[in-house]
Amino acid sequence: MIRTVFTLLILASILHADTPIPKPTQPDEPMAPAFSATKAAAYIDGVSLAWTRERKCMTCHTNVPYMLARPLLKTGDESAVKEIRGFLEATVKKWETGKPRTDYEVLATAFALAGNDRQTSGKLQPATKAALDKSWTLQKADGSWNWPDCDWPPLEHDQFYGVAFMAVAVGLAPDKYAETPAAKAGLEKMRAYLKKNPPTETHHRMTLLWAATLGIDGFLTDEEKKQTVVELLNKQQADGGWNLPSLGPYTKRKDGTENKMDAPSDGYATGFTLYVLRQAGMKTGDPSIEKGLKWVLENQRESGRWFTRSVKADKAHYITNAGSAYCVLALDACGVKMTGRNDQ
Repeated sequence: MIRTVFTLLILASILHADTPIPKPTQPDEPMAPAFSATKAAAYIDGVSLAWTRERKCMTCHTNVPYMLARPLLKTGDESAVKEIRGFLEATVKKWETGKPRTDYEVLATAFALAGNDRQTSGKLQPATKAALDKSWTLQKADGSWNWPDCDWPPLEHDQFYGVAFMAVAVGLAPDKYAETPAAKAGLEKMRAYLKKNPPTETHHRMTLLWAATLGIDGFLTDEEKKQTVVELLNKQQADGGWNLPSLGPYTKRKDGTENKMDAPSDGYATGFTLYVLRQAGMKTGDPSIEKGLKWVLENQRESGRWFTRSVKADKAHYITNAGSAYCVLALDACGVKMTGRNDQ
């Protein structure tokens, strides 16, 4: 028995040795002396692969946005993203004979695969189409899904975000998937849901704006799109970044303390906002874009991450993982080369 346990521990060590797991996120981690694409790749590889292997699931705070961001980093070992892609395709295969663990598993898998297809082959792969098609079979009559609303904002605290999340997933899918009969019918139900349940927070309006830039219309009017851009620009801080508390009604923390609307700028809010503003047509050279880009370039930590304080509890700060992926997406959208050749 002891020998068996020892063997398993050795195998586990070997399994994780190829992609080191970053140390836990700490608010006081020193800044990197300069932006490093290699460090960014190593960080998002490490946290995403560890989550996939240990939790056996996809989550929008870690490995889902990773699948969009990682192909943009032309540096480091790509075995991690290939392994996670394999995990996703194997998950879809399991649904042929069994039920998904949750509705969320289907939506997260569909989003990650669609985003990865868009950033790599540019073609809709069979597993991606199967995951997207599966999602419509789980859509409720009101147009929404059983989305986790476990009081972890901004991604898992209401039902609305699941609809916005799926709108982006459909838009990301290549080969005009949004025009297929199943997608068109599902999108109509989603539009009906949004008419009855309009977005109440900036973060969710920004997500719908992202969907609109991908060709998913009917969720925001042209005037609402313009208003969302203005709203985002008004929330930009003096240092060029944005902070997560200002993007939603995330006022109270688990311990009863308040999230301050003028909290320090963070990776998630800045990366996501900067990326969506670029997708919405704001040009590089615009003062707001340049200030946001400067913040991202100057606020990477030594580990390769961009820190974001959780608006719920000071524990793991998993939103840092998503924020780091969005910072990579924002840098690419602003034309920053990410080959690793200029790393210091």
